Amino acid sequence: MAIGRREVLRGLAGAGLSLALPRQGSARAYAKERVRIVVGFPPGGPLDIAARIIAAPLSTRIGVPVAVENRVGANGNDATREVVRAAPDGGTLLLCGPVNTINTTLFPELDFDFARDVIPVAGIARVPLIVEVHPSVPVRSVPELIAYARANPGALRVAYAGTGTPQHVAIELFGQVAGVRLTLVPYPGSAQALADLLEGRAHAMFDPAPSSMPHVRAGRLIPLATTGPARAEVLPEVPTVAETLPGYEGGSWFGLGVPRGTSEELVAQLNTAVNEALSDEAVRQELARLGSSPMPGSPEAFAAFVASETARYAEIIRLAGIRAG
Repeated sequence: MAIGRREVLRGLAGAGLSLALPRQGSARAYAKERVRIVVGFPPGGPLDIAARIIAAPLSTRIGVPVAVENRVGANGNDATREVVRAAPDGGTLLLCGPVNTINTTLFPELDFDFARDVIPVAGIARVPLIVEVHPSVPVRSVPELIAYARANPGALRVAYAGTGTPQHVAIELFGQVAGVRLTLVPYPGSAQALADLLEGRAHAMFDPAPSSMPHVRAGRLIPLATTGPARAEVLPEVPTVAETLPGYEGGSWFGLGVPRGTSEELVAQLNTAVNEALSDEAVRQELARLGSSPMPGSPEAFAAFVASETARYAEIIRLAGIRAG
């Protein structure tokens, strides 16, 4: 039996891997006197928040200062390029996420290869997107959103943080699976998109929970659904998109990578430090407060997860016809 494009998209949306716990680590002195985590998007967005959550506990465990640096530009590619070109000495880390795996397909002419040039070190967190609307939009559920979009083709302005981000891919996937036409409005980062949504200049977003939860709790945004395979612990009363569109799944994840050539010893040391930080109750509570769940695992398991995500997004991008802006 032939499988339709929409069914293929639904199936691809739900793929994923679980991570195994790391096998080894060390309490030895760290190789550098200071470390920077490079983030490819502006302060206040979900990647920036994830970097700042992990920076302090990571610093405590490796015994040197850890700073967050925002290197904004080219859909996160400028930050990745900076890390790829950095010395492989443990002093420069990349806060990576789905955008890196998406960019592998979206920008085939890049002067670096994320899969080859960045070594996955450790996962930090997985987080669903919140499908949310400004209170002025007359919908309060995914079925109502679909009905409104069908009755008013292109009328809904959906903000998102740049071409090829996980938000963008999730919105495109939603439009394909639901059979609706939305007007997508790109922004340089999630914080700017969120600001326009809060002012009503945009109507909806598919935004990672960390940046939107404070506004949802305050009633400034209306959550319609979350995009994970199960209801989010932080919003248990809010259904998943899959409860309306079976098989739909989207979301984000955050982790750390280092330049190719970094020693296995340094990778193992950083991995152990991150996993120890993720076992700390204060860090777990902070992640839970923002709608995220810890993503512990070995470097090998994180690398396998990144490879799986790269392949999954490549097919979604191809089927949805997404092109770099």
